[in-house]
Amino acid sequence: MKSPLIAAALLLALSAPAWAQSPPSPPAVRGVIERVAPDRETFDVRTRGGEEKTLRLAPDATVVRARAAGLADVKPGLFVGVAALPAVDGGALKALEVHVFPESMRGVGEGSRSFDLAPGSSMTNGAVTARVDRVEGARIVVSYNGGEQAIALDKSTPVVALEPGGLSDLMAGAAIVARGVAAPDGAVEARRVVVGVGGAVPPM
Repeated sequence: MKSPLIAAALLLALSAPAWAQSPPSPPAVRGVIERVAPDRETFDVRTRGGEEKTLRLAPDATVVRARAAGLADVKPGLFVGVAALPAVDGGALKALEVHVFPESMRGVGEGSRSFDLAPGSSMTNGAVTARVDRVEGARIVVSYNGGEQAIALDKSTPVVALEPGGLSDLMAGAAIVARGVAAPDGAVEARRVVVGVGGAVPPM
């Protein structure tokens, strides 16, 4: 793979092609890197469920950094991805996490689709077209080609900002979320890896 990765490569990251009702993303490997091979293209991960998985970067793999951000960084006009649970009262969706895309990734995975962060969860990628601040948090409207979703955030909602990354970000102790396919030898061939930097844990 090429490193450092550039914005054009990021257009393949994180999500399925851009249509309003996209198919589900492949299952993710979520965990912490335990060991990294000298070439940094193969690494072992201890998953959130306690399993050990070997991941190998695909030739066209993309690495994206996730930095800690806050509720104040979710501003109208920005392009975001929000994992959420269905509303229990028929109102807004309840956000599980928010990731703020860089401008170079505007439009990536635009739409709303099922997601595997929690049972019944969805992922909505789109532009923040409205925000109303409340005592308990905020309510935003995320608009995409073909629709929009009202989503409630509270002060504990995890927020990260995404940016281009590279092989040097893959190190022991870093938290990652990776998507790919199972290889014949049992490893996972990862095509997209989001890695936390500065102690951040990718919440998606």
